[in-house]
Formats: sequence, structure tokens, C-alpha cells
Amino acid sequence: MNEVARPAGQSSVEADSPRAYGRIAFVASEAPDALLAQAQLVGRYGNVAPEEADVVVALGGDGFMLQTLHRFRDSGTPIYGMNRGSIGFLMNSFREEDLPARLAAAQRVVIHPLMMEATDVNGRQHRAWAFNEVSLIRQSYQAAKLRIAIDGKMRMEELICDGVLVATPAGSTAYNLSAQGPILPIGTPLLAVTPISAFRPRRWRGALVPDRARVDIAVLEFEKRPVNATADHFQVLSVVAVRARLDQSSSMTMLVDRDHSIEERILAEQFG
Repeated sequence: MNEVARPAGQSSVEADSPRAYGRIAFVASEAPDALLAQAQLVGRYGNVAPEEADVVVALGGDGFMLQTLHRFRDSGTPIYGMNRGSIGFLMNSFREEDLPARLAAAQRVVIHPLMMEATDVNGRQHRAWAFNEVSLIRQSYQAAKLRIAIDGKMRMEELICDGVLVATPAGSTAYNLSAQGPILPIGTPLLAVTPISAFRPRRWRGALVPDRARVDIAVLEFEKRPVNATADHFQVLSVVAVRARLDQSSSMTMLVDRDHSIEERILAEQFG
């Protein structure tokens, strides 16, 4: 197997030949459609425990796919998602037939998560990982006041806003896009730093930084203007400082149908 050459830390699409995945584990969200699909697929293809599987097939929406990526992070087991939710941007289409052939022919996309290191008002340290984004959101009716540094150099003394987020390419079409942030193709060695409802400076639309950068965000006037921090589904209340950086030592592999690749999904999102 040969991997496409890329800068260190960048998510990638692997170029390799078809491979067989004999042992399949099916996991599903609590949605009725997902549970029904799981029963149908298990009846047709059998099922093994996830820790014994060559591949995990996740049935649900993007939220469940994100949970599954976290559950099996660094396990070495690839995840193939099939949409039984609503949007399903990260998912392949659901079809009961020809699953082994689809798995064998699927494109392997390797993604690295962000690591969030957050300090709360009591001085406690928290660490969590995010495949989509690390976000800071105001906790009260008052706007947050934040200070942003990149690799130790101050870049914004004061940002008055509802919040700010740091998004990976994989997460750039999620919350980042809703906040008017840029869409980043998979493989782009960048992170998006995007404000949420910026008040001052009003015209600041965010920044693109190298994916090897360390983003430090300090919360100003944190007693008067409390802020929460989130790494995907993990939340820390009342933070005073947050650091986000790509964790190059951690990874997850997604399997994607080649006729509906991640690159194609991102292009369709931009021109749709």
C-alpha cells in the first residue's frame, strides 16, 4: 500500500488496491431506521464483536459517525458509515446489497483529530479530541471577549463575539460552514479559525492557519463573560484558556465509496 505524499500531520486519501474485509461488526444509533438496517444487515452478512472485526459499519447520521470515530480512535479498525440519519455528509448511501464488494473497493481516508487542552476557572486541566472542531461559546447573555495567539504570537488582542472555533478539513462542512467559515478539501494542510457572530472587529471573517500550528485562545473577563469549550461532543464549562492543535500521533480511517468520494462531496457542497 502506498500513501499519497503529504506534509506531516495532514489528513490524507490513501491510494491502494482493493482489499477484503471478512469480519464485519455492525453498530447502529438508536434511530428506528438505523436499528432496522442493522437487523437486516446482520441477518444477511452475520456479525462479530467490534474488537474482533476487520471493519466496523456504522449505521446512523453524521453525529453517530462522529461518536463511532471517537469510540474506535487509534484502534486500527476502519469505519464505513451508511446513512440512516438526516444529512449524512460523512456517510455512504444505504444499500443492503453487495456490501462486501463495496467495502473491498472503498477509498481509505485517514484523518487526524485536534487535541483540545482546556483550563477551567478552578484551574483544572481537561483534554479531549475532536475530529470536527474545537469551539468556544459564550455561556451567558453577554458576548465573549477572547484573545487569540498562533504559535505563541499574539494575532488578535480582543475578539468580541458569540464564540470562535478551530475546524479540521473533515469538520469544515459542519459547524464551521454554518458559521460562514471556509470549506477545506480533505488533504489541505490547514485549519480554519472561524468567529461565531463577531461583533468587534466586525469585518473579521476568520483565518486559515497551517495544520501544524498551535492555536491558543484566552477568555477575557471570564467571571463577567463565562465561556464553555467543546471538542466535538466533550464539553468543559467555564474555561479561561483553550489550546487546540492537530494530534499527529492519533488517527482514524474512514472507508468511502469511490463513486461518491469525500472530494466529490466537498465540491458538491460548494457548488450546490
